[in-house]
Amino acid sequence: MIDIKEDKIFSLNCGGMLLEIDKPKVMGILNLTPDSFYDGGRYTSEKAVLAQVEKMLSEGADMIDVGAVSTKPDAANISLEEESNRLIPALKAIKKEFPKSIISIDTFRSEIAKKTIDEGASIINDIYAGTYDERIFEVVANNNIPIALMHIQGTPETMQKNPVYTNVVTEIFDFFTQRIALAKKYGVKDILVDVGFGFGKTIEHNYQLLKNMDFFSLLGYPLLAGVSRKSMIYKLLETTPQEALNGTTAVHTIALQNGVNILRVHDVKAAKECIEITEMLKKV
Repeated sequence: MIDIKEDKIFSLNCGGMLLEIDKPKVMGILNLTPDSFYDGGRYTSEKAVLAQVEKMLSEGADMIDVGAVSTKPDAANISLEEESNRLIPALKAIKKEFPKSIISIDTFRSEIAKKTIDEGASIINDIYAGTYDERIFEVVANNNIPIALMHIQGTPETMQKNPVYTNVVTEIFDFFTQRIALAKKYGVKDILVDVGFGFGKTIEHNYQLLKNMDFFSLLGYPLLAGVSRKSMIYKLLETTPQEALNGTTAVHTIALQNGVNILRVHDVKAAKECIEITEMLKKV
């Protein structure tokens, strides 16, 4: 395991709100989908949405990542119109109730990015890193907000059929050098790097990436990790997503020790506690 050391301090300009990453941050997950692998169908009413956002913010979430398209294995894509119809009313309600909240939108469509930024979103989280719709870089740059670039092999419908790499760590590192260069060419200033745990990777690939997360720090951008209750945990432990919180906390601990700056999570309180413990280790 890589020795715990002082983190580089990053700052993100989130639509005029400066988020300083002087210690690891937590991104709470809000799925508006009926079929997400863990919490699909729970947050389809405005009341349920606002209650969950309030809970996550009260537990210490630094930002909320809102998604309306399921990206679990075998998930089919939905239309732009359906994605918009799920997202916009929820986003309007969240920003009305919690105007100072930092809202990330989990989308790969430039049109959705533009619409949601106009409604107060201040981060875009793209699972395709601009390979689905390159214009998303232009939208992000024009609005001077951060974008999270994630690696995926294939699409959600195909990604887990038979993922193959010669060297998963170096291939994904090379992917990011290319995507970051393109984003910067469009004028994007703030970038988050997400290796895409579970997106076109075997269990072994995921743990190779986890073990080598500190290598991705060489890219010079904050690292975002989304491992919460995923199959790399529950399949390894022969359990279910519902019973995978303990395993998630174990993986979060390793991720933090290996240089991760932001945890994308379903369980905010547990993640905040994990951060407090790993931060304490740096002080003693």
